[in-house]
Order: sequence, then structure tokens, then C-alpha cells
Amino acid sequence: MMRQPTLFLTVGLPCTGKTTAARRIEIEQEALRLTKDEWVKALYGHENPPSAGDVIEGRLIQIGLRALELGNNVVIDYGLWSRDERSALRQAAADLGAMVEMRYFKLTPAEQRRRLDQRQAEAPHTTWPMSDDELAEWAANIEIPTRGELDGSEPIDDPPAGFATWDEWRGYRWPPSVS
Repeated sequence: MMRQPTLFLTVGLPCTGKTTAARRIEIEQEALRLTKDEWVKALYGHENPPSAGDVIEGRLIQIGLRALELGNNVVIDYGLWSRDERSALRQAAADLGAMVEMRYFKLTPAEQRRRLDQRQAEAPHTTWPMSDDELAEWAANIEIPTRGELDGSEPIDDPPAGFATWDEWRGYRWPPSVS
């Protein structure tokens, strides 16, 4: 009898601890860890093209969903700043009979900047430069998960207007190729 797999979602801004937690989950839960930044860095080096990032996220999600289907735990290690992204992944996991555990990571802007500066100094090959203005803009744009999202008690939203299913929306949000 196959165990019920779990999809772990890490939610948060850069340098808040998502990857550190994902690495721990990978080991403790025997989960396939899918970290977008590692793939973008491997493929693009110092560049961080947004359109390629979206395609990489989508490809990693496809791999993750297939792993869930095969009974493996999966940890998605990237920001997932929008509720729609999280709802789409919660629905995809539910469609496969998988559980979801969502973890939200938050730090003060000063601690986030300190960690980013430390990462830039110690391991610049793992990140990109980020300005204070960018960090502030991203902090203003993240949709912080509700308590119900985090504990799984809140029903999954309907797909946004214009989309019949979350699967259709996922194909739009995470395109199959770079245009």
C-alpha cells in the first residue's frame, strides 16, 4: 500500500529561510526538493530572466506533480507570493490525492537585508543582487497566506475569471516555453 504523499509549499520573500527549510524537509520527509533559483543559476548564471523563471517554475511543478502521483513527497522551494499560485497547487495536489503543508516565512526588512548581504558576501553564486527598493516592492506585492491556507482548513478558491479550472490557469501562469 502506497503512502499518501505530501506537497510542501514554502511561501515568503527572498532571504527569509525558505531554502534552508526546504533542505530540512527534503531530508526529514524524504521529499524531492525543487528549488527554482538553483535551476535558473545553472542555466542562466548571472542573468535572472523573468520569462525563463516562470517556465522553470512550471517545469518543476510538472516534475513535482508527477512525483506526487508516484507516491513521493515534494517540496516546492520558491516564493509563491500569490494566493492564486498557492490555490492552483493545493488543487493539483488534492486532485492527486496528496496532502499539502504550507509554510510561511517572514522576517523584518532589516533582518532580510542582513541575510541577503551575508549571502552576497559568502555565496554570491547562489543569489542575485537585490536593492532595498526591490525588496520593499516585493513586500508590498506578496499576498500573505491566511491562517486557513496555512492549516488547510480554508477551502480552495475557484479559479480566476476566464479560467474554467486551476489546471488551465496553471498553464497560463507557468507557460510551457519561453516566448
